[in-house]
Amino acid sequence: MGEPMLLKGYREEISKPTCNNTFQSLHCIAHLDEDISDVLPYLNSVLGGDSYIKNPPSVTFKTQGKLITVHGNKIAVNALRDEDEAHHIIEWLKREINNSWENRATIIPKYEGKSKPKILDIFKLLPKTNCRKCGQPTCMMFSSLATEGIKGYGDCPELTADSANGLKNYLCRFIFD
Repeated sequence: MGEPMLLKGYREEISKPTCNNTFQSLHCIAHLDEDISDVLPYLNSVLGGDSYIKNPPSVTFKTQGKLITVHGNKIAVNALRDEDEAHHIIEWLKREINNSWENRATIIPKYEGKSKPKILDIFKLLPKTNCRKCGQPTCMMFSSLATEGIKGYGDCPELTADSANGLKNYLCRFIFD
C-alpha cells in the first residue's frame, strides 16, 4: 500500500514584498506541520533543483518566473499573482513531496543543484570587442546573461561560425528551463 504521507498539512502566510510594497506580486510562506528534510534530496532528483544546500537542507527551483525554496519546515514562493496561485503551487509541491517520499526506494537522491556554465568560460569564447551589438554594454555582461540561459550562441553577431559553434557546444552541456 506504500508509505504514509510525509507532509500532511501546512499553514500559508501570504504577504507583499517588504523591500518594495508597490510590487503587485505576492510572496507565500507555507509553514509545514511535519519536518520534510529527509525527502529533499529525492525531491531535488525528481524536480531538478537549481541549487541544493546540505546544511540546513533546502532545495531551490526557478520556474515560470518564480523562485521556490523548499526547506525542512517551510516552503517559500515569490512572484505570485494571487492567493489561488499560491495555494495551487503549494498543493502541487505537497503532492510532489509525498510522491517522492513514497517512491524514494526507486529514486537516486541528489545532493547538488544543476551545474551551470561558468562566466569566464563563456567570456573566453567571445570576441571581447564590447561592440554592444548584442544589446549588452560588455562581453562580460553577455557572459553573465548566458550563464542564466538569457543569451545564447546566436546572440553575439561578432562571433565567427567556428566561435559560435564552440560556444554552442559549450552551452549545450547545460540544460535551461
